[in-house]
Amino acid sequence: MTIEAQTRAAPAKLEQKAGGDNSILLDVRNLKKYFPITQGILVQKKVADVKAVDGVTFHVKQGETLGLVGESGCGKSTTGRTILQLYRPTEGQVLFRGKDLAQLKGEELRQMRSDMQMIFQDPYASLNPRMTVGDIVAEPLEVHNIAKGKERKERVQELLRIVGLNPYFINRYPHEFSGGQRQRIGIARSIAVNPDFIVCDEPISALDVSIQAQIINLLEELQEHLGLTYLFIAHDLSVVRHISDRVAVMYLGKIVELTDSRALYANPLHPYTRALLSAVPIPDPIIEEKRERIILVGDVPSPVNPPKGCRFHTRCPLVIPICKEVAPEWRDVGNGHFVECHVV
Repeated sequence: MTIEAQTRAAPAKLEQKAGGDNSILLDVRNLKKYFPITQGILVQKKVADVKAVDGVTFHVKQGETLGLVGESGCGKSTTGRTILQLYRPTEGQVLFRGKDLAQLKGEELRQMRSDMQMIFQDPYASLNPRMTVGDIVAEPLEVHNIAKGKERKERVQELLRIVGLNPYFINRYPHEFSGGQRQRIGIARSIAVNPDFIVCDEPISALDVSIQAQIINLLEELQEHLGLTYLFIAHDLSVVRHISDRVAVMYLGKIVELTDSRALYANPLHPYTRALLSAVPIPDPIIEEKRERIILVGDVPSPVNPPKGCRFHTRCPLVIPICKEVAPEWRDVGNGHFVECHVV
């Protein structure tokens, strides 16, 4: 099945994409994921929680790409995994086409898996070294009982063609491929069941710079032809700017700013967003020399015991007394530009 054939196989998704449908595919409301910290040998007693994701709210429209950026350890990957129910949420709702995934269990949740897939960060760790490439890509087809025998083999070969690999490599093992080729195998696996929504968990961060652009172009091509919707998790702001329609900025378990990609880069409002963008190099020595670099002082606080009030106040250059006492509201300051800050 070629990309064109897959396109014909999913007419509803492509009509939505072509028609610019703004329907909300994924709606995340006050999502929280806490990991308990326990003590004791014979009797385990919970003494605290790691608040990895703490009250995240956003939505993703059909056919768009929402970028999720922030420092390492801020909760980006945990957010993606909790949305897909790889981690069960501590609190909140994950509405996918109106169904709350947090309330689904067993067979009902398993059936939803074919509509949601994930591309993992590390192509060396996400592929089973004991399985051939053919078995890895075919596994979703087998789990969801989509194809068998000759049909399954043909489907796997076509998926390898779609992602730019030789279809006759199905009997090879992951160690025989480079990092970029392994990530293409992971992408082939993720689109095998014709999903609507894919969480891309830093899919290029472990790859050589020369390969990163190829993978980004492949993801954009697949989105165009298959009508895919992406949550694109990354810490490279220049890549996010290129691929994303909207961008959410995350800090210590919370989203602090969310808006259209162009608006975010042209007019960042939150002090943390400004600091992140000031670190992105500009390929113009004259502009780069005149540009102000915002250096944040100190380290990110512990998610076990986050600061009172605004979580960014311990490092914020614009901090005022209210920031240390009262948590700022998540509000729209105009044109769908959301921010969580007292100063703005």
